[in-house]
Amino acid sequence: MPQKNNKRGLLRRVAGLLALLCVLLGLCWAGARVYRQAMRYLYPQKYQAEVEQWAAEYGVDPLLIDAVIRTESGFDPAAQSDVGARGLMQITEETFAWIKSKIAASEPLTFEDLYDPAVNIRFGTYYVAACLNRYEGHVLTAAAAYHSGWGTVDRLLAGGYSTDGRTLDAFPYTQMHNYVRKIVRNYENYQQLYADDAA
Repeated sequence: MPQKNNKRGLLRRVAGLLALLCVLLGLCWAGARVYRQAMRYLYPQKYQAEVEQWAAEYGVDPLLIDAVIRTESGFDPAAQSDVGARGLMQITEETFAWIKSKIAASEPLTFEDLYDPAVNIRFGTYYVAACLNRYEGHVLTAAAAYHSGWGTVDRLLAGGYSTDGRTLDAFPYTQMHNYVRKIVRNYENYQQLYADDAA
């Protein structure tokens, strides 16, 4: 009789442990879902039709465009910087004029139109693609160029901050360094949160 009671007691303990394990797994699963949803709130995908359209047109990962928009404006289409850069992807008047000459020379667009998300994302995505093409697809160097301009990056490439003369190994200016770090962090988070959606 004691032996049977011992077996029943053991079975009850095993069953209890299995039930506890199931509860813990359920809580972990629910917690992971809550965490993912919270992160997606912090790293949203807005204006996604425009992002996907122009990313496909210019051969850029749309998640990188999301990362640039989040970094530049926090998805505020009315954003304007201290130097007058405008809209979601913070394009200056000089850069706007250059991009317009490349992709919209005959269109009646003005600098004011950069407050329109569709125009801003089109122009900004083209510029991201141009930076990537110029610097061999190297995201960090392209990000530095998007932020500080090609002339600045080219001087750094020729000035000892590159081992191959084509991509940067270091980002010596504080603002540039911080910007590149933000782009990389945001891009990595977007990839972790949304890469499965595109698969």
